Amino acid sequence: MLKTNITEMFNIKHPIFAAPMGPFYTKELTVAVSEAGGMGVISHTNLLGKESFKVMKEDMEYVVEHTDKPFGFNIRTGRMQFDAKKLCRQIPKFILENQKVREQCVYALTSAGSSKMLPLSKSFQALKEKSDIKHFHVAPAAWLADKCVASGVDGMVVTGSEGGGHQSYEKTGTLVLLQQVLERHPDFPIIACGAFGNGYGLAAALAMGAGAIAMGSRFIASQESEFHQKYKDIVPPANPQDTVLVTGFLGPIRLWKNDYALHHGLIDSKEEKMADEDGFTMEMLLEDGKHYESVYLEGDLKTGAIPLGQSCGLVYSLERVPDIIDSIVKIAEERLKKASIIPQ
Repeated sequence: MLKTNITEMFNIKHPIFAAPMGPFYTKELTVAVSEAGGMGVISHTNLLGKESFKVMKEDMEYVVEHTDKPFGFNIRTGRMQFDAKKLCRQIPKFILENQKVREQCVYALTSAGSSKMLPLSKSFQALKEKSDIKHFHVAPAAWLADKCVASGVDGMVVTGSEGGGHQSYEKTGTLVLLQQVLERHPDFPIIACGAFGNGYGLAAALAMGAGAIAMGSRFIASQESEFHQKYKDIVPPANPQDTVLVTGFLGPIRLWKNDYALHHGLIDSKEEKMADEDGFTMEMLLEDGKHYESVYLEGDLKTGAIPLGQSCGLVYSLERVPDIIDSIVKIAEERLKKASIIPQ
């Protein structure tokens, strides 16, 4: 077994997390990853006009009915995520009032915005006092990692620009970013994300000093995930160059190349993005959301918005989640032993 500070912190068998994959639904995937010994993560979603708090609450209830293993959830705290503050107030209150959920929900991940929004919530402060929950925040740049540490988070998900979904304007790759953050914060709990899809990547991350990896694209291409079959099927034949960074809802976003992605430019700075947001209307935001809904409902590969990381080049088939995790852990153990690093 690969025992790390992260597996010890969360009492999980394997140092493998599911990356948050909102706005898509991931309750089935959460159960599968947690059951297989990793950490499943419920996504922040409000597709199809549904209310995000209601969806997340129901997803948590579903998870604890189908597994007794630890799991987590994600809240996107960006400027344009108008339901974020409400989720940061209501979800901790719901967890606190539900014993089974409180016992199993041990990982709170915020991303794409402020690392302070959740810990400033009085309901989350109360939850922290009465549970073992830990708050991590996604850090896609070295200076953002510094801000995370200063804000008092329990740990960070350090994610490079190879990853699918939203990224930073710095566009720093995972290898360089992880080294930068580990140099600055060598003893801080870190999960590496972006470009991980096999045991070689896990071995590299652990050898560098991370305590786990998080994967999105690898888990999309699993039998248990809720993603539309057409979405799953594009992953095994895809190459890294089949993805592209474009301007997304909350900032730069890596998508699979199709008509939707190729008709979106890339704004290179936060200042440009904020100026662009001044002209946004609720109707425009809802209209853009339909491109994600069309992928979820219909598998629209032409005009749908399809987040996908460059690690798609490491995926060769759709497999069961337990097989994915077991294979990655086995190879990582072999590589670490060959490097004279003996797993505990």
